[in-house]
Amino acid sequence: METIWFCLVAILIAGYVIFDGFDLGTGAIHMFVGRTEKEREAIISTIGPVWDGNEVWLLAGGGTLYFAFPALYASSFSGFYLALMIVLWLLILRGISIEFRNHIHDAMWKPFWDVIFGWSSGLLAFLFGVALGNVVRGVPIDANGFFFLPLWTNFQPGAQAGVVDWYTLLTGVAAFAALILHGALWVVLKSEGQIHTRASAWVNRSWFAVLLATVAVTITSFAIQPHLAGQFSAMPWGYVFPLLAAAGLGGIFVFHRRGRELHAFLSSCAYLTGMLTSVVFGVYPYVLPSNSDPSRSLTIYNAAAPRYGLEIGLWWFLPGMALVAAYFVFAYRHHAGKVKVS
Repeated sequence: METIWFCLVAILIAGYVIFDGFDLGTGAIHMFVGRTEKEREAIISTIGPVWDGNEVWLLAGGGTLYFAFPALYASSFSGFYLALMIVLWLLILRGISIEFRNHIHDAMWKPFWDVIFGWSSGLLAFLFGVALGNVVRGVPIDANGFFFLPLWTNFQPGAQAGVVDWYTLLTGVAAFAALILHGALWVVLKSEGQIHTRASAWVNRSWFAVLLATVAVTITSFAIQPHLAGQFSAMPWGYVFPLLAAAGLGGIFVFHRRGRELHAFLSSCAYLTGMLTSVVFGVYPYVLPSNSDPSRSLTIYNAAAPRYGLEIGLWWFLPGMALVAAYFVFAYRHHAGKVKVS
């Protein structure tokens, strides 16, 4: 039962990265792809009907994490408190920038909120990558299952590391590049004319950055976290996950150059899914490794809620997520098609 909920949490996080990921990427590049106010409005309108719904996946993931693994929730939310407050403020600024930009028609008002939207989107993409790097690297969990991390110490990924070190900076840059590519592919899919051309150029540039970052993160992750190599050696079938990421990255390259926009975007979804599931498979059964004493790591067993609660919760979770899936199918079918600048 613990493994089932571990997989469900992973699915929800992957869903958030895929759906809200193109929101973040779109926001980060919209000022560069859109040269005029009308073009920037058109780019924002590609995510306008769905961006707030996409963030439901983050709420669902956090709620499920709290329900299924309360010890992990308590430990991580106290240890990463300062970093989580930064993420919360960026989420707030990103949301209000979309809502406020059209309230006042002024030469300075809209550009101001466009800058806020772009910077908050880009920083969120980067910080989510840093967070993933912390999970892979591990944190100094004490005997009571708690820890505290400063934002930075000596920038080395050892037992005295902070939230930010050279490894988590690398994972942050990789996530930023991946979501820029994901967002650019979304804009290509939903736009036409000059916006389409400029977004396509961003795809071409960011693809090579993602390729280099993927190779660098993969090599350093196996060096930083020895549990990864042991897990893949013990269960070689898990290589299907990095192969999915590689196939997705290759699919982006091929389909984008052939003008198959939907297939290129779906390949980006496959790449992100493959990368995240590779991490999930590699750290299993850990949910938060300890980099000071491996015996103090939080696992799916010592961090999980009582089994009876997990069993009952599953009966409520499945129909609830079925309703969410049905809503998303309806929303994306209803708002299908390209956005016009006019």
